Amino acid sequence: MNVITDLTAGVEAPLGVVVERPLSPWVRLWNTTGIRRAVILVLLAAVWQAQATWTANPLMFPTFTATATAFWDAIANGTLLIRAWTSVQVLLLGYGIGVAVAFVLAGIAASTRIGEDVLATLTAMFNPLPAIALLPLALLWFGLGTPSLLFVLVHAVLWPVALNASAGFGGVSDTLRMTGRNYGLGGWRYIAYILMPAAFPALLSGLKVGWAFAWRTLIAAELVFGVASGSGGLGWFIFENKNRLETDYVFAGLGTVILIGLLVEGLVFRTIERHTIQKWGMHR
Repeated sequence: MNVITDLTAGVEAPLGVVVERPLSPWVRLWNTTGIRRAVILVLLAAVWQAQATWTANPLMFPTFTATATAFWDAIANGTLLIRAWTSVQVLLLGYGIGVAVAFVLAGIAASTRIGEDVLATLTAMFNPLPAIALLPLALLWFGLGTPSLLFVLVHAVLWPVALNASAGFGGVSDTLRMTGRNYGLGGWRYIAYILMPAAFPALLSGLKVGWAFAWRTLIAAELVFGVASGSGGLGWFIFENKNRLETDYVFAGLGTVILIGLLVEGLVFRTIERHTIQKWGMHR
């Protein structure tokens, strides 16, 4: 019998037979996505600490350890948690409204020719318009408070989500479309059972983009006036500490914005992706 020698393992195996060797614990650990990203974060923190120490100007660029201390202090006294929760509440409400309206518009566009023309015209008009540019108008219409924030948030979410949803619906194959028609599906049942599952990667991508746009728009809006429902959000926390020249607390607020973004990406969107498009074989 022809044999092939596995020089690394020191054993012989029949020709054409693949000899599998168990991976070392270090390789298995490194193959974990969370571990690799944690290593990247640790390296970035080390670079930050080294650069801030070399600069030696805490007013302009505090060290990572000083920022971590300020972050822990703001968490311990409850200020940062209250501000973060205020921002997240407004964000979730505005994001939900924007996504709902976007799906309605994309559904109408997928069903009718006039709906497609309306959505194409509106996205061409309003998608390039920065949401924060509408803030003065929102203040005139709704005053200082949550309604103004919701107005700019819905604008930030609506157009990218609707655009991705419409593109995803348009990319569904004719075979799937004919299958749905043959089963007698029409209207919203056709959209829910045929178009949305087939276009889910594009829908999820639009939800991610809409979330990012909404989050940064909210922080920017709060930096301008920041008080919603009687309490300031994370943007106002950053603004207040900037005025007090407490730069380490400013960096702590910015770090909280980043941390919430990472948590939503890792715990929410990646979980959805793992249980849907990866499980269905639509994405590696």
